[in-house]
Amino acid sequence: MTASPPDRWPLPEVDLLDLRVHRVELDLVRPFATAHGTLHRRDVLLVHAVALDGEGWGECAALPTPSYSSEWVDGAAAVLADHLIPARLAGHPGAVVGHPMATAALDAALLDLQLTAAGTTLARWLGAERDRVDCGVAVGIAGTVDELLAEVSAHVEAGYQRVKLKVQPGRALEPVQAVRQAWPALAVGVDANGTLDARTLAALDHLGLDEIEQPLPAQDLVGLASAAARLSTPICLDESVASADQLHSALALGWRGHLNLKPGRVGGIGPAVAIHDLALAEGIPTWIGGMVATGVGKAVDVALAALPGITRPSELSPSSRWFATDLTAPWTMDPDGTIGVRPAGPVTLPGSR
Repeated sequence: MTASPPDRWPLPEVDLLDLRVHRVELDLVRPFATAHGTLHRRDVLLVHAVALDGEGWGECAALPTPSYSSEWVDGAAAVLADHLIPARLAGHPGAVVGHPMATAALDAALLDLQLTAAGTTLARWLGAERDRVDCGVAVGIAGTVDELLAEVSAHVEAGYQRVKLKVQPGRALEPVQAVRQAWPALAVGVDANGTLDARTLAALDHLGLDEIEQPLPAQDLVGLASAAARLSTPICLDESVASADQLHSALALGWRGHLNLKPGRVGGIGPAVAIHDLALAEGIPTWIGGMVATGVGKAVDVALAALPGITRPSELSPSSRWFATDLTAPWTMDPDGTIGVRPAGPVTLPGSR
């Protein structure tokens, strides 16, 4: 049984015995608020690939509700259990329309199994060029400006190299202005998850920001290209780029800016590498985005962040940023704001269902 990896080098076939879906609920250390709602706990969906001589794990990036994307945890679990996993166990890929996060989790588990059999790591197989990667952090919408400043201060002291502020309509300018005034030299970006109006976008353009991420809805590539042309602040695409073809389309429309690349959102490691390679060839500054991942998903994110085209600090917080106890050995960040590249390691499933 073979996963769907990029064309790096051949990996051994493995005799797959079973594929299982596990769900674990982990409380967040603190709630995380965005324009689409507030996350209090992570309903983690994992795929476990089992063979005679090893195992592999993959994590699904889907959130509890279809707010960030059309996928959500219950839907992804059903697609995996009813369609993708039976097809793979029967020896063929399976045909479903959409569902990139579910597909990515399955392929990650199968690839992890193959890498284990080959005695290598994902980073080495992909051709990673660094053994440590630069870290940025996403800061949720705070209740007050003072609370926001206190949280940003803690992240700056921890060593993060870039801070991204989640914003929402009607609550964008004041908090961003306060952070910019407090840290004039800090790399500060904002993320509106497609919810900004033209007036707010223009006002943010005067604050010397590092980037403005996904200010308009994902499908509005024409509007995003227009905004990129008229604003001095780089426009970063996230939800708008779910494939290399969509990145081609954005470039053809004249967009030039930054790119937030999330392997779960684009369908897995193979599609992520294809987008990375195109962005690298086009000179698009790119970073790896986070999805409140456990150590299983973080291993994939960190390995991708070590590729040559990832030129900006990625959202790669240590385990303690989200969870009191991670599912793997904890990921830690050094005071210089970097995380070491390593495999996930053994997985522990407390309270799985």
